[in-house]
Amino acid sequence: MDAVSHKDAGVSVTPRISVKTILAVSALTIFTAFITWRARVLETRLEQPTNVNTQAPDFWAATPDGRTVSLADFRGQKKVVVVFWASWCAPCRFEMNSLNWFYQHNHTASSDFEILAISVDLDTAAATKVATELKLSFPVLLDTSERVARGYEERGVPTTFIIDKSGKITYAHVGGDSSMNLAHELGIDEKPTQGEP
Repeated sequence: MDAVSHKDAGVSVTPRISVKTILAVSALTIFTAFITWRARVLETRLEQPTNVNTQAPDFWAATPDGRTVSLADFRGQKKVVVVFWASWCAPCRFEMNSLNWFYQHNHTASSDFEILAISVDLDTAAATKVATELKLSFPVLLDTSERVARGYEERGVPTTFIIDKSGKITYAHVGGDSSMNLAHELGIDEKPTQGEP
């Protein structure tokens, strides 16, 4: 008698998955989703600065052309937006473009705010090159030792801080910040116009 295969006999053989296997895969999926969610919650907590409503550490830093700018220069006169950035950071370049547009459309000599872009680049030439390429209108400061960044507990770039006229940090955010959000935080009634990035 010839052997008959299951294929010839019209019998389909499908692998059976046991209930234990289904439960194990389901439990692993749920556990993975939970761990991923929990890690993201912790990461968000670690990312965002915790120094809001504290006195801003005073600092001074040099501009690419050798001038020295200090936070104390603005105390009692202007709110200061401090943005930590780096030339190698793609989101920083986008952020600098957005801030430049905001500054050009909202800042005058009599404005009650100033933006200070603090580069944490070790290579001052790289920071200067990017600032020149982007034609930044606001002061660019160099923090090659990251002394200023450490004082602000900067945890990544770009990071934005807003310091009120009394020297208190009123706002902090890691990651890109839209100019509309910045306008709101500074109390500027900004209306979008054509050409906004």
